[in-house]
Amino acid sequence: MLSRHPLAQLQDVAALWSVGSSTAADVVAAACDGLLAGVDTPTLRILAGISTPKGRENDEVRLWLEGALAELSLTYYPEGSREGEEEALRVMARRLLAGAITPPDLTSWAYRFVTWDGTPLGAELIALDNAYVYVDAVHDGHEYTSTESTDLDADVIAEARRLVGDDTTD
Repeated sequence: MLSRHPLAQLQDVAALWSVGSSTAADVVAAACDGLLAGVDTPTLRILAGISTPKGRENDEVRLWLEGALAELSLTYYPEGSREGEEEALRVMARRLLAGAITPPDLTSWAYRFVTWDGTPLGAELIALDNAYVYVDAVHDGHEYTSTESTDLDADVIAEARRLVGDDTTD
């Protein structure tokens, strides 16, 4: 996990929750971290106090998250929204660029949580995930010395930089 300000962390977790990539327990933990860091609002306290039993966890978060984020001047992304998908892609791209995940982790995440039916912003990452699958299939799990995988990694890193608006190069 990236070391980020508690508000930024709560925003990131909320965006990931909106696409189903984080859990209600993650949202509650981020709210607790905010309180521990001195960020305090009435609805954030309620959010931090939610018990997250299986099956009902999203109902309670759904009820309080939007208000807690509004009190903190953060953005609420409704579940399944295009804006939530785009922000979640940026969150994951930042994680890649910070070294918290690998390029294949990012592409497989995009394939799973954004899909071809989601925002066009994720299309290149999903195509690159398919390219990783192709390279692995061609080599059938055997070691290979080609630079195909390294080239794909570079393409994923370039796409992550584009997503976060970082135009620097290696």
